[in-house]
Amino acid sequence: MLCVVTGAAGFIGSHLVEELLRRGHTVRGIDSFVPYYPVEVKQRNRAGAAQHPHYTFFPIDLRTDPLDEAIRDADVVFHLAAMPGLVASWTQMDLYTACNVTATQRLLEAVKSHCPRLSRFIYASTSSVYGLYANGDESLPTRPVSPYGVTKLAGEHLCHAYEEAIRLPLVVLRYFSVYGPRQRPDMGYHRFIRALLQDEEITITGDGKQVRGNTFVSDAVEATIRAVDAVPGETFNVGGGETASVWDIISRIETIVGRKARTRMAPARPGDQRYTGADTSKIRRHLGWEPRVGLEEGLKRQIEWQRQETIPAPSTSPPSTHPPTEDSRRLR
Repeated sequence: MLCVVTGAAGFIGSHLVEELLRRGHTVRGIDSFVPYYPVEVKQRNRAGAAQHPHYTFFPIDLRTDPLDEAIRDADVVFHLAAMPGLVASWTQMDLYTACNVTATQRLLEAVKSHCPRLSRFIYASTSSVYGLYANGDESLPTRPVSPYGVTKLAGEHLCHAYEEAIRLPLVVLRYFSVYGPRQRPDMGYHRFIRALLQDEEITITGDGKQVRGNTFVSDAVEATIRAVDAVPGETFNVGGGETASVWDIISRIETIVGRKARTRMAPARPGDQRYTGADTSKIRRHLGWEPRVGLEEGLKRQIEWQRQETIPAPSTSPPSTHPPTEDSRRLR
C-alpha cells in the first residue's frame, strides 16, 4: 500500500510513518517545518525513518508548493498536518486559516487530480471541535470555543464537501489529548514533566481542575491505521478512556519523578476546554480498536523519553506567519 502522511515529522505523524513502514507499506512523508517549535525537534522525530528504503520525505509546504509528485497514485492519504496550539490561534488567525483550511483544500485538489486509486483519505481532527465540554460520542454538537477549533472544524467541512463532490473516501478521526514520547514541547504534559525533571516552577492556568481524556500516542496511531478499513463517511472519536485533571496529572508525575512540584497560578486561557472525555464505543464497535496503554504506564514512558532528550523550551513569541526557509526545506 502506498501511503502519504502529511505532518510526517510531527509528534503523531512521525510515529505513524514508522509504524506503517514496520508493517511493510511504502510511505511518502510531507512536512514544511513551520517553526511553531524548534525545527531540530522535528529533525529528531523523523530520524528513525529517514534511511528506510521504502520511505521518501518531501520537505514541502501544503499552502504553496506543488503537491503532485508527493501524492501521485497514493492508495491512502493520512492528513495530519496542521497548525496546532490554542493560545496563538487568537492572534495568528491568518496563519491558522492558511495551515488548517487552505492547505487542506490544496491537498484535496491535488488528490482529486493525481490519486485515481485512492481508497481512503484520513483527516485528523480534534476534540476541540466539540467546544467547552467534549464529553460524549460523535453526535455531540460541534461548538468550538477557540479559533484553532474553528479552523479544524472548517477542515472537516471541506473534506465533506469533497466527499460529496468527488466521492472522496473520507474518514474523520477526532483525537483526544494525545501524549507520549515526542510530544510537542509546548503541550501541557511535556511542560509539566520538563519542569519537574529540572526542578523548575510549573505555571497552572485557570484553577487546574480542567479535565482531559488521555490517549497514548501508540494507541492513536493504531486507531489511525485501522481507519483505513472504516466505511467511508464515518467520524470516530479516538480517546484512551482515562480522564484526569491537571492537578491529578501533576501528582502522578511527582510520584514517578520523585520530586514535589513548585507551582504558580495564572489566568485561564481563552478557549480552553473545561472537560474532555471521549466516548469511543463507535470505533470499538466498527473497527475493533481498543486502547492498550494506561495513563500511568504512558506517563512513565514519556518521562523516560524526556529524561533522555534535550528539548529546547518553546518560544514565548507567536509562531512565524512565513513559510519555512530554503535551508529548512533542504533538510533530508
